[in-house]
Amino acid sequence: MRIDKYLWCTRYFKTRNIATTACKKGHVKVNGVVVKPSREVYPTDAIELRKNQINYQLTVNDIPQNRVSAKLVDIYRVDTTPKEAFESQDLLKYSKDYYRKKGTGRPTKKDRRDIEDYLDDKDVPIT
Repeated sequence: MRIDKYLWCTRYFKTRNIATTACKKGHVKVNGVVVKPSREVYPTDAIELRKNQINYQLTVNDIPQNRVSAKLVDIYRVDTTPKEAFESQDLLKYSKDYYRKKGTGRPTKKDRRDIEDYLDDKDVPIT
C-alpha cells in the first residue's frame, strides 16, 4: 500500500490529498528516509511523521484494506511517539497566550482618540 494511502487509512490525515502534500514536503520518513507519496509500506516499517509541530513515530503492524474506524486504528499501527512531544505542544500553546491575550491587538479608533485626548490634557501647563 502507498504511504499516503496508509496515513489516510489510519486517520493521520483527513484527506488523501493532504497526506500526499505532506509526503511531497518531506514531512514523512520511512525507516529514516524521506519518501515520496508512492512509496510502498510494509509491516514492521518505522514511520516518522511531522504534523501540527509534533513528530509522530509509529510502527506498521498490518496493512488495512481501506479506511478504518478510529476504534480499529490500533490494530494496524503502534504509536511510539514520546510524551514529551505532546507536552511541548501544550507549552507552546501557553506561551502564545502569555505574549498576547486573545482579542487584544491594535487600539480601536475610539481607544486612539481617548489616548490623544489624555495626552492633549497633559500638555497644558498648570498655572
